[in-house]
Amino acid sequence: MASLLEEFEIHDLGAPLFSIGGHSIAFTNSALFMFLAIGSSTALMVLAMRPQAVIPGRWQMLAEKMYDFIAEMVESTAGEQSKPFFPFIFTIFTFILFCNLFGMLPRSLAVTSHILINVSIALSLFAIIIITGFIKHGLHFFHLFVPAGAPKFMLPFLVVIEFFSFAVRPFSLSIRLFANMLAGHILLGVFAGMTVTLLAAGWMLKPLGILPLGINIAITGFEFFVAFLQAYIYAILSAVYLRDALEMH
Repeated sequence: MASLLEEFEIHDLGAPLFSIGGHSIAFTNSALFMFLAIGSSTALMVLAMRPQAVIPGRWQMLAEKMYDFIAEMVESTAGEQSKPFFPFIFTIFTFILFCNLFGMLPRSLAVTSHILINVSIALSLFAIIIITGFIKHGLHFFHLFVPAGAPKFMLPFLVVIEFFSFAVRPFSLSIRLFANMLAGHILLGVFAGMTVTLLAAGWMLKPLGILPLGINIAITGFEFFVAFLQAYIYAILSAVYLRDALEMH
């Protein structure tokens, strides 16, 4: 790579499909890996569960474990009323997880290292949360920004703070995921480049190339863990924010 940031570049995979307002729209590598993530997660849940064996195989067991893990997390975090929203949060979890995992492949693109993708997911989540809040509570939903028991003379300041805190949640969700994925992949690139540089140096420095190589292997294993962890954090925070709209506590 000419640059550590080259792997994050979005480029067209073919001729433009159509134009909107003078801007050409083409199928990009970002779209490719998002389609792969959607297709793979769908295939896992549909094909693995199709046999529905009494003694589940490996793929069926994996699908069931993922389902039960997120179902229990959503119910314990957001309460009984959150059950209708489980499919949406489970979809967010699987999409982010598979995007993160595909980003670990050589010559691939870590879609979640692009903040625009993360913001799009977060804004759709908060649109559902706000709509749900108004449907369930009406204008009383605005009481979410009024801390209970606060002194009246402090309310104007506290309402502004609470509203700002609510408004930045989609961006804090997005930046957390973006920063972790970007930093992890850059770190992998740094140690990979260090390994190549030392191995290409004189015979005295070649043995030192083992050290960054070992570190890179360890970081790679850790990044697979981070891929799951960041998807889980995104999902559990989504459930936490959903509970505010459902229970108004």
